Amino acid sequence: MVKSQGREGLAVLTLGAMGVVYGDIGTSPLYTMKEIFNPVSGVALDATHLIGAVSVIFWGWMLVVTLKYVLLILRADNRGEGGIMALTALAAHAGGKNQKRRTVLLLTGVFGAALFYGDSVITPAISVLSAVEGLEVVTPLLKPYVLPISITVLIGLFAMQRFGTALVGRLFGPIIMIWFAVLAVSGVAQILREPQILNALNPLNGLAFLRAQGWHMFVAVGAIVLAFTGAEALYADMGHFGKRPIQLAWVGLVLPALTIHYMGQGALLMRDPSALENPFYRMFPASWLLPVVVLATLATVIASQAVISGAYSMTKQAVQLGLLPRLQVNYTSAREAGQIYMPEVNWALLVAVLLAVVGFGSSSALASAYGIAVTVTMLITTLLTYFVLRDGWGYSLPLALAATSVFLALDALLVISCALKFLQGGWFPLVLGGAIFTVMATWRRGRELLIESLRNDDPELLPFITALAGDEIHRVSRTAVYAVANPDTVPQALMHNLKHNQVLHERNLILTVAFHDVPWIAFEERVQITPLVTGFWRVQVNYGFKNTPDIPKALELCRAQGLPINLFETSYFLSRETVVPTRGAGMAHWREAFFALMSRNAGSVAGFFRLPNNCVIELGTRVQI
Repeated sequence: MVKSQGREGLAVLTLGAMGVVYGDIGTSPLYTMKEIFNPVSGVALDATHLIGAVSVIFWGWMLVVTLKYVLLILRADNRGEGGIMALTALAAHAGGKNQKRRTVLLLTGVFGAALFYGDSVITPAISVLSAVEGLEVVTPLLKPYVLPISITVLIGLFAMQRFGTALVGRLFGPIIMIWFAVLAVSGVAQILREPQILNALNPLNGLAFLRAQGWHMFVAVGAIVLAFTGAEALYADMGHFGKRPIQLAWVGLVLPALTIHYMGQGALLMRDPSALENPFYRMFPASWLLPVVVLATLATVIASQAVISGAYSMTKQAVQLGLLPRLQVNYTSAREAGQIYMPEVNWALLVAVLLAVVGFGSSSALASAYGIAVTVTMLITTLLTYFVLRDGWGYSLPLALAATSVFLALDALLVISCALKFLQGGWFPLVLGGAIFTVMATWRRGRELLIESLRNDDPELLPFITALAGDEIHRVSRTAVYAVANPDTVPQALMHNLKHNQVLHERNLILTVAFHDVPWIAFEERVQITPLVTGFWRVQVNYGFKNTPDIPKALELCRAQGLPINLFETSYFLSRETVVPTRGAGMAHWREAFFALMSRNAGSVAGFFRLPNNCVIELGTRVQI
């Protein structure tokens, strides 16, 4: 959670927010106007429609970004954290004891989170492609090189992830500030030559534009929505920068710069309709083109970096909330726990991005695939916010509806408009999101069935260890930690240890790790100890979904509660379950087989919980579900 750091700290955070939070929405001028007036869209390229389209974009920002996100959604923080996962946890908690409602809210939020991965694929692809396409404006002879250069840039971007983002992160803010300054200056130059475009500030012109389109309005809005993609980042990155810096960056620089630039593009097209070929790059003199292509490529790399880092963060949260199997997490900074690298996620994203680039071939083709995943996530965010306001904060029904109904209507309009592009590419992020949702739902349900099976098959813990206390079993003067999912039954590893080694340790900890639907758990609440019988304790370690699990460090906290543990004399016993799918009432057989496959290939428990490799003993068992 970000804390107040005075004026200097606020300035640093605001600068950082410009790079990370607004990289996506800040690079939308590269392709948006070209798509709105693409001949396929059917929107006439004349002064009236240009003024109207720019007016819709500006007032859309005022409603969707400023009012919805900056003023409303940023208030719905989960202990200072934002994003669809944090909001889902908050909404599910607000559902109270109604288990059915909690489950529905959780699944709704999980689907929104799954769609984020679609955005994580499309954003790097369309951003980098649209930037490199500026080479075509320099000279048509470079057109054959656009795709290879884009692919090279993307491969380089993903290959660099393993080194961490600390160095690149320090450059984010200054580069994006230069980017927004260039956007504003280029816009002013065009507005001075065609000041009529300033009529776009009148919302009546935007309404007239939409009304004139009739039912064709949905096609036009489906292109205009490209100017709003990236708005979700305001909320998702709140935990990194805090609410105030994000608000200041939007109001103080991003909104004015984008408004001026879009007006500039509109003014250029009013004066020179042939500039529709690439209105962004046609705003600059020929001598500026190569430097602007380089700057645009850097800006799109920054926008891509933000969603890639977001995919790592969301995946880690999903793992800790029990929605995905354990994956390898590499920490790239000794000081910042949030700077992580996940190899499996990185290379899976790269493959998907390259398939999108090669398969669609151009930024215009990718524009058809862009937007639908983002707008559905926006709609889900508003729905979850309603339940937080109504059930979590105790707002009256009329007040909760008044605060969210307008945004729900706007989000629904955006979703319907983007849905019209389903066959032209909109299916891509939806299929990707649906596949990830299936993985999440299958893993969560599979874990429930696995724990239920263990609970039914294994003996109860207390009677078993009570009987052990009276037996003459040889005890060794060490500490044994048995990590279990269910603390009420005997750990499989304990039974195997007794059966094969015929030995019991002097101190035996039945350890469970609980991940809660809050981002952070304080150290004083981290460990709960319950004495059982002589030589046995139940230890529960609590983490939030943004905490970094570290069991040895957590066990050091036991000393304060009267249970000193010498970590150098501690062994960790883990049960490795081999899942055997069976036909029955649990899940569809193919889902059980898929869960068994994921379970076999899940990351190491020892690595995930940072257990010392030379102190871990894994004992296997077969479990039918």
